[in-house]
Amino acid sequence: MSFGFSSAYADLPVVVTGHSGFKGSWLTAWLARLGASVTGISLPPDQGPDNLFERAEIGKDCTTHWTDIRDAQAVARIMQDVRPKVIFHLAAQPLVQRSYREPLLTFETNIMGAANVLEAARHCDSVEAVVFVTSDKVYDNREWVWAYREADRLGGLDPYSASKSAAEIVARTYMEVLRGPGEGYRLATARGGNVVGGGDWSENRIVPDIVRSLRAGDPLVLRHPEATRPWQHVLELCAGYLTLGACLLHGRTDRGAAATEFTGAWNFGPERTNEMSVRKLVDVALATWGKTDHPVELGHSSVHESTYLRVDSSKSQARLGWQPALDFEQTIAMTVDWYRQYVDKPDTARRLVEQQIESYTDLLGRTTR
Repeated sequence: MSFGFSSAYADLPVVVTGHSGFKGSWLTAWLARLGASVTGISLPPDQGPDNLFERAEIGKDCTTHWTDIRDAQAVARIMQDVRPKVIFHLAAQPLVQRSYREPLLTFETNIMGAANVLEAARHCDSVEAVVFVTSDKVYDNREWVWAYREADRLGGLDPYSASKSAAEIVARTYMEVLRGPGEGYRLATARGGNVVGGGDWSENRIVPDIVRSLRAGDPLVLRHPEATRPWQHVLELCAGYLTLGACLLHGRTDRGAAATEFTGAWNFGPERTNEMSVRKLVDVALATWGKTDHPVELGHSSVHESTYLRVDSSKSQARLGWQPALDFEQTIAMTVDWYRQYVDKPDTARRLVEQQIESYTDLLGRTTR
């Protein structure tokens, strides 16, 4: 493996918050393969019996603390016990629809919970780097055709987006003012979204909805078929987090860039060719599965969701050396292949995760030579 983070985490104590979730499970499995000593802080998985954490036995790859990040004292105790070098903060209430039903839980978790993690890290002098994951939805979305850059105005109308935008402001305060003893840790925020990939069973997300519909033999109901999104495989985004973490830890020796140059906000999004409507994604996914005749119906949603949103990742590509490696067809093919094999044989989940990480890292190795 010759990509930028292949040796950055060997024997390194790492904390991943939200490690029992969809993205957190993939990231934890990958970090373990890179030789990291991973400790997870999370609530137990809540995506039912198919949840990726249990099915893929992610618990074998880490030490787990079932802890709510809203409990500041518990989070602080774990940090002092583990004394990590780097923290990947993913724990969140990540669902837009749920944020309308439970706005206070969303704000408490995504703002105060995040502040608890940063405060615990501030008082743990082993911490050198924090990758603070937010969302592409932190921007004040004008529904325009231009991609948002890191310096664009933050906003967020729905409770989830508002909470993540607020979390960015909290992170900036810790980045620039509440630095802790000495120089403190180096902090960067990572903005990406519209992630697909095997093992996501979240409510009101299009790919899990497709799989649930196929399994049950029920029509697939689309709320916003015209909405256009930049679809990105979960491993592409995890590669962005790992690249950013490595740069915060070690800088980029190939370019003479010090680690301190990588603080701040970073966008991670796919190429323009991955921007497709929800309806187009459904058509391609069903065709890839071999179910083009599966019934699709139009539904209705009373809550606000953006029609168009994309981010400009040129900064990450130019300065971090991160590059998206999968086009739209490859993204959907990897995703559908994972689910199709899992539905046939659920006990293959761990093997599927390992195989897809291996094949993706092989692809990264070829594209970065």
